[in-house]
Amino acid sequence: MTSRFDPFTGEAPRWYAIEAHRPFLEDLASGVLDWMQGLPPEALADAVVLLPNRRAARAFTEALSLRAEGRTLLLPQVRPLGDLEEDEPPFAPGDIEADLPPAISALQRRFELARMIARHHKDVLPSLRALEMAEALAGFMDSCQIEEVTEPGRVKSLVEADLAAHWQASAAFLSIAVEAWPARLRELGLIDPQERKVRLLKRLAATWADRPPQGPVIAAGSTGTVPSAAEVIGAVARAPQGCVVLPGLDLNLESRAWDEVGDQHPQGALKALLARHEVDRAAVRRWPAPETEAQASAGRARRRLIAEALKPPRSTADWRETIDAMQAGGADPIGEGLSGLSVLTGRTEEAVAALAAVLMREAVETPGRTCALVTPDAQIARRVQARLGRWGLEADSSAGTPLSGTPTGVLLGQIVELAGDGFGAVGLLALLKHPLVSLGLDPADLSRDRDGLERHGLRGPHPADFAAIRRRLEQATKGRRGQPATEHVQARIAAARTLLDHLERVLLPVLADSDAPRGVDEQATHLAAAVEALAGGPDQAWRGAEGEAAARLLAGLIEDGAASAPMTGRAFADLLQRLMDQEIVRTGGAAHPRLRILGAIEARLVRADRVILAGLEEGVWPRGGGADPFLSRPMRQTLKLPSPERRVGLSAHDFAQAACAPEVILLHAERRGGQPSVRSRWLWRLETLVKGAGLSLPGLPQVEAWARALDRPAASPPASLKPATRPSPTPPVEARPTRMSVTRIEEWVRDPYATYARFILKLFQLERPDERVDARIRGTAIHKALEIFSQEWDTKGGADGPARFSKLYLDELLAAGMAESALAREAVLGRNAGVWVTEWEASRRAGAPRVLLEQHAEWVIPIDGTDFTLTADADRVEVRDGKVSVIDFKTGSAPSAKQVKTGFSSQLPLTAAMARDGAFGPEGQGEPSELLYVSVTGRNPPARIEDRAGDDGAAMTADEAVAGLKKRVIEYADPTRGYGSRTAPAFVKQPPSDYDHLARVAEWSTAGYGEEG
Repeated sequence: MTSRFDPFTGEAPRWYAIEAHRPFLEDLASGVLDWMQGLPPEALADAVVLLPNRRAARAFTEALSLRAEGRTLLLPQVRPLGDLEEDEPPFAPGDIEADLPPAISALQRRFELARMIARHHKDVLPSLRALEMAEALAGFMDSCQIEEVTEPGRVKSLVEADLAAHWQASAAFLSIAVEAWPARLRELGLIDPQERKVRLLKRLAATWADRPPQGPVIAAGSTGTVPSAAEVIGAVARAPQGCVVLPGLDLNLESRAWDEVGDQHPQGALKALLARHEVDRAAVRRWPAPETEAQASAGRARRRLIAEALKPPRSTADWRETIDAMQAGGADPIGEGLSGLSVLTGRTEEAVAALAAVLMREAVETPGRTCALVTPDAQIARRVQARLGRWGLEADSSAGTPLSGTPTGVLLGQIVELAGDGFGAVGLLALLKHPLVSLGLDPADLSRDRDGLERHGLRGPHPADFAAIRRRLEQATKGRRGQPATEHVQARIAAARTLLDHLERVLLPVLADSDAPRGVDEQATHLAAAVEALAGGPDQAWRGAEGEAAARLLAGLIEDGAASAPMTGRAFADLLQRLMDQEIVRTGGAAHPRLRILGAIEARLVRADRVILAGLEEGVWPRGGGADPFLSRPMRQTLKLPSPERRVGLSAHDFAQAACAPEVILLHAERRGGQPSVRSRWLWRLETLVKGAGLSLPGLPQVEAWARALDRPAASPPASLKPATRPSPTPPVEARPTRMSVTRIEEWVRDPYATYARFILKLFQLERPDERVDARIRGTAIHKALEIFSQEWDTKGGADGPARFSKLYLDELLAAGMAESALAREAVLGRNAGVWVTEWEASRRAGAPRVLLEQHAEWVIPIDGTDFTLTADADRVEVRDGKVSVIDFKTGSAPSAKQVKTGFSSQLPLTAAMARDGAFGPEGQGEPSELLYVSVTGRNPPARIEDRAGDDGAAMTADEAVAGLKKRVIEYADPTRGYGSRTAPAFVKQPPSDYDHLARVAEWSTAGYGEEG
């Protein structure tokens, strides 16, 4: 600037514009400082600068400090136009009368509206649904108040014949709401927040109209879409020392195109603002920009390119002529406008995030270079932030993090989920392992006691309550596998029980009567107390920005929750989750000073050396007009509410502003959510215009190559990253097992590695917390019920057999952890099975055979000079006339005859051989006759009996099984024989075993896993 710039010269009103390619706040600061030349430092302190929001106000203050270059300044009074308070400038004392009521809090408003909605629906509406409708209704009233609709009740007077039944119902509902709600607010002595903001702005505008401010006043960066704000902007423009600075007004758009600008056009809002104040576009002056001629020329070219691409549709019919005119005389303004602009396309959202992260990483290689990612898509922003973490970078994000995604929010969610339908071992473990939970204990003590509680009380079937966990701890004191618990284990269990008691005392107020409706304020009070107890005190519970946000939310629920209808624990959990999703926490942290991630609105006035625009797909950017849940288009027009397309126009303005940056990269994803996407209309129009000029949108192939290379597997990965080969360990012979059960012999044949892990490494799978009551547990319950039923046969016989068996089965399922609510189906299966079992037991008892139930046996077999001990726990052994029947009960399918014959399922043949040799004692000794698999399901048919004695008879099948066992023992006595993983091809697709993750089957196997039929 060669001479001092004075924005307040000339007759009012004074309107300026900063062109779209310029950094708005930096140029605004430069102009203000140029005006300050020759003035004392305190002159600026008297000035008032109104900007759209608080972020813009902070950024402008920073820009002033940077542009001052060490000059002493007293900063002006910078205020957000959309969030003014009556007790701070620009309001003077006495400007606002004391009769302006306070605003109702957001939570109280939602609860009060929900009560009103529930009454309208005769109290049959679920509380959460009423709260959802209250939020939508509040949005409708906010719109009416922002747009200053004086009579929203006019919806009831709409001509019913012109409306569908749905809209008639909406009109009736809204008319009730707009009549009842103001009356309720008068009772409370409050007003709606938006109404209060509108009143403040209107009073400020009226005050300045009557008594214009005598000091410098600048309103900058606003598009004036809010009528009350537009009034203030007009008052500023007319003030003796006032001016308005518009963002990105296109002063070069030809008059015919300007006349056709509508709501969806980037200039639509600015055109409406100028029309409101009867200002001709030609009267708007350019705000001076400190730029070179080359920069100005490049900026003009880019602005023209974007303006042509986003012209109103009716004005694009002459694009061919326009392009020819632009290229007349050898000029290439479109090519010039493409300088510094690039377009990259990613296959998916993740690919787009990878491109954005690489661009941001590359930008910071240049000292002092800044980069900003602009996107309205929070998912893309989070993906990019995560990608930047690969280089230890974190961008300053305007989006923040939902409270529900912070550690404090997660803790709140975990507690209320327990009070809903989520009580269980997994929820308790997640709570105890949360980083904020200490319960006031030493970390080492908490870790030790928590591990003990997990090991002995929380692993296994889902516990219904704390009492069920105590019963499990009590059972653990009796030991496992027939071995009593050691003193060390007893001490761990005692400590675990103490920890459980402490945890129950903390959570009991939250969990008690969670199925019954309770007041929201009461539940929030209990929740706050639980959080403080779990964290070890208030100082630990509410630390940092996220703790403050959580405390503020709970305080609001405690204060305003009485206005809500009572709700169950499940409903309260859902309510809290939604509120936390809406509460945004901005923690700051150690963000890189030259990297920013901005939403479209936040980026409107902020500029960086490199600007990346992501999310350019229809439905994302722009989002579209959206559907109004209450009002049709005619209804909105009747109420003089803005059309849904105005939002598209504002988004277009944001896009145009950002796209005019000197270096801008446009990112587009071909697929979103797994579905093909549609390019943003702006990108599509830009591409069409450029193609019409015989050009193409520039790309950045090097950046695409970098992004692909980062995610490409290394050509020669280190050994630690190479896929594992099929393991086949060869332990010393003396470490190999010489004792095994008949069921483990089958495992040895099918998957030797599992035998190695189980018998040599002594690794045993722990039960999972909240383990599902699946086929294994049902099978155990059926086995136990059959055992007890058969034992009672001698005394009770078949009297009331089906009912007795069904009760035994259900009792075992309950003991295993199945919820009572899940027993309805099992009761039917139990009764069906009981009828069959009673008839089958009666038929098997005919002839008075000797019956052995759940009998344990051991058989020592000399093999090549070594004794091998075979054990069995037979479900049932029957001896009649010297013949032995070995019976195994199953709830799934039985092994095929081929599997038994080839030795893959040798359990029953080996058991029969043991019985023949007297391993079950004289009562169970005899010649093998039947090898029966009895599958009991309770379905249709209730059971199935399959004899696997084979064509050669049970005795021969038993001999073949013993011979196969001996051969296998001899083979594995060779120290070079390894225990390979899944060596039986017939079973390579069997369901995952307990040891597949140790064998890393997924890395070396290409078969995948299937279901056994």
